[in-house]
Amino acid sequence: MSRYWLFKSEPDAYGFDQLRKDRTTPWSGVRNYQARNNMMEMRVGDLGLFYHSSIAVPAAVGICKVARAAYPDATAFVRGGEYYDPRSTPDKPMWMNVDVEYVEPLEHVVTLARMRADPRLVGMALLKRGQRLSVQPIVPHEWTIILELSRTQG
Repeated sequence: MSRYWLFKSEPDAYGFDQLRKDRTTPWSGVRNYQARNNMMEMRVGDLGLFYHSSIAVPAAVGICKVARAAYPDATAFVRGGEYYDPRSTPDKPMWMNVDVEYVEPLEHVVTLARMRADPRLVGMALLKRGQRLSVQPIVPHEWTIILELSRTQG
């Protein structure tokens, strides 16, 4: 059974165009337990929406897929690094990441406002107040609706 995910990133930090160039990237630097646990649930081949956040018009912009299942996030071990965590060691890693692979852009971006306006998406995790996770699940019917919305300009 296919599972679906949403990967949030600020385009200035790492955008979908960069993923297109890189083809694959580790989704590293996540320092939230729930987001980490979500990545630990992922399987190779699971599909995801690449979502640009913290911009004037936040939106789902493309499709990616999980290319490698969860493994220790090496950025936690880099002393002085932005994501260093002294509690996490190679022997007992606290933080995990997955590798994400570029698939394709959405035909039309699906803005946060457009998602909020669609009553069929009322229960979507992204739309709940206080939901700021960089990695979150999308249920199959939400995935289908967002792909449907992406086929028309909003």
